[in-house]
Amino acid sequence: MSSITPVRARSRRRLAALAAAVVLSAALAGPGAPDALVAPAAAATGGQLGARYDATGANIVFRIHSSAATRIELDLYRTASGSQEAAALTLTKDSSTNVWSATVPVATIQGQYGITGPVYYGYRAWGPNWPYNPAWTKGSSAGFVSDVDGSGNRFNPNKLLADPYALELTHDPLTPNGPSKTVYGTGPSYRSVDNGAVAPKGIVLAAESTSTGSKPTRALKDDVVYEVHVRGLTKNDPSIPAAYRGTYRGAGLKAADLAALGVTAVEFLPVQETQNDANDVDPTGTAGDNYWGYETLNFFAPDRRYAADKSAGGPTREFQGMVKAFHDAGIKVFTDVVYNHAAEGGPWNAGDKSTYSLYSMRGLDNPTYYSLTSDRQASWDNTGVNGNLNTYNPVTRNLITDSLAHWKDTLGVDGFRFDLAPVLGNTCEHGCFQYSRTDPNTALNRITSLMPPRPAGGGAGTDWIAEPWALGSGTYQVGNFPAGWSEWNDKYRDTVRRDQNAMGAENVTPSDLATRFAGSSDLYQSSGRAPWNSVNFVVAHDGFTLADLYRCNTKNNSQAWPYGPSDGGSDHNLSWDQAGNAADQRKAARNGLALLMLSAGTPMMTGGDEYLRSVNCNNNPYNLDSSANWLSASWTADQSTYRTYAQRLIAFRKAHPALRPANFYSAADGNGNGLGQLDWFTPAGGAPDAAYWGDANNHALAWRYDGTELGDPNSALYVGYNGWSGAVDFTLPSPGAGKSWYRVTDTSTWAEGANQVAQPGSEALIGGAGSVYRLHGRAALVLIAK
Repeated sequence: MSSITPVRARSRRRLAALAAAVVLSAALAGPGAPDALVAPAAAATGGQLGARYDATGANIVFRIHSSAATRIELDLYRTASGSQEAAALTLTKDSSTNVWSATVPVATIQGQYGITGPVYYGYRAWGPNWPYNPAWTKGSSAGFVSDVDGSGNRFNPNKLLADPYALELTHDPLTPNGPSKTVYGTGPSYRSVDNGAVAPKGIVLAAESTSTGSKPTRALKDDVVYEVHVRGLTKNDPSIPAAYRGTYRGAGLKAADLAALGVTAVEFLPVQETQNDANDVDPTGTAGDNYWGYETLNFFAPDRRYAADKSAGGPTREFQGMVKAFHDAGIKVFTDVVYNHAAEGGPWNAGDKSTYSLYSMRGLDNPTYYSLTSDRQASWDNTGVNGNLNTYNPVTRNLITDSLAHWKDTLGVDGFRFDLAPVLGNTCEHGCFQYSRTDPNTALNRITSLMPPRPAGGGAGTDWIAEPWALGSGTYQVGNFPAGWSEWNDKYRDTVRRDQNAMGAENVTPSDLATRFAGSSDLYQSSGRAPWNSVNFVVAHDGFTLADLYRCNTKNNSQAWPYGPSDGGSDHNLSWDQAGNAADQRKAARNGLALLMLSAGTPMMTGGDEYLRSVNCNNNPYNLDSSANWLSASWTADQSTYRTYAQRLIAFRKAHPALRPANFYSAADGNGNGLGQLDWFTPAGGAPDAAYWGDANNHALAWRYDGTELGDPNSALYVGYNGWSGAVDFTLPSPGAGKSWYRVTDTSTWAEGANQVAQPGSEALIGGAGSVYRLHGRAALVLIAK
């Protein structure tokens, strides 16, 4: 990435020149200046919330929403932290929209207020529970009535509030050498503590023109998704310059490597600003650390911790540069987003309605932005994350869609995965939860209405992916999302795990397996969706790694740094250590990845799966910003061999359209009219009957894809899967007239090595129809007709 200093310098000179032309009387506005000297919001902003330069560049327009505030003050700062405001301006309210605004000349900001560098800002708000009192000064309780009123308002002018629409934040509320969380607290002990000098501020940014490259238009069905943490991707990688490890810049430098692996979409764990400045990176402790990032502070700002360039505007430009690097390599960029809750969290103490954190939205318009209990005195939480966002409120819904549009259009993101996505389908604002797939006013449906999904065949559009569950009643909605949405498919995950790791304890029928391998028609077909709307996965960030799924019988989250300690984590992992046999553990991992890459749907793997990354059986390392939780670039011989296996398996999937159907497969019609697109076989070579399909004691299944019907006129494919511990003989069906079967891969231990997946043209001849192939226990076979 080239230096951006000259661009920024030119921009500042232009703004200074424009400011010189501003009417001099406007420069008289200052702290405590009459409202009349602060101009109303400029029409040039189009009514957009946030802080933006107007079309001339001579003014900054500040706009913020609050329905119940009675007074809002804009504070401007010269520094990000450690100083008092340079100016305090009272905003004007538009009663028809509940938008408060001010337009401040750049000349005033620079000349009167002495802010010659970046403009940092925040808000103080008064309302019914704390009306404005002229006697109020910072740190006083003048005007205080209650911490919360009957409508749920929680105004407190002693707390500087970050703009929900800020494009960047200066820092997190908690920093290594910063204040304790008490400066953000309300309640009798903390309500009069002023935090203006230390609280995070928004940063005013000029319009950004950094290119994000040409967006790939590939259909989602043709993607291989790689879920990874942007910091963990390169923090341990000596091939990346030290200054860029763990950053957006560093991640962009890995684009070529991921493209070589075969990845077509990189899905980053949350990159919106989150509380992680105080994370430990040594053994001093992990309590309260937030490595994964599922506690959003701001929905527009790229997380500054992941930027090598931490200057104002640096994270935005660097993120855009990273996106361009991936786009130039033909790779989509997805981000994991968290619009179900926010970092302000819930009550500090159980049953205490007074003591909450105020960072931003809660202090501006609590009942608009958050779902509350029916009496409006507490956060409504049926998801286990300390309070849901009020996604059915139009203001909050607009915040979500405006944020997504910013990441999509300005920052170049191609798709989004939504954490606890059923919250976005909630139709009840306070005191209840009611999910709806069809209500057009839910955030779910407004998102796809305003920003159309990518068409099935590819093209312009956005890839929308839901995590279709949460913890509370009514929040498990797998298969029940609207058209335009794809979903993480936990039924796929659990079926594969149960069959591989819990034989005898869990009942898995051949029908169960076939349904998942063929795209989960039971979940998606009735709603008009397709196999690729099923995002298939065996592991994700949340839970065991692929290696640990087959190395660990139980979680081990209480171990010492750098592998722990962590709390939480599921006790129902459907994992098995393969009786401690390392070769069988690798074989099981080969099976897991093979089944994933051979299934209809969109496959997702987790960063490090390709070389069997282990976190020593910790299945919830959300707080470990440690070397053990970052990816490694130093692999054992076995890990390197597995990476070659993964790379070639991905390439095989990409080479065969039969594995990536746009619609659900058709089967043989049963009237002797030939094979269908996909046909199933018992090991003996016949079609399974009803008894075979429904018998959980049958642990072997085979299937054949007719490539001539699925866009691959040169070949049919055959897959045999043996879930038994002993060998099974598979009688092969016809490979087609004049053709024979050739082996692409056998995951058995005997075949382990660099060529376990044969390169095209080097496949071993097996034979024709009626040939018998002995497949060893717990192994998968792939053949191609040639």
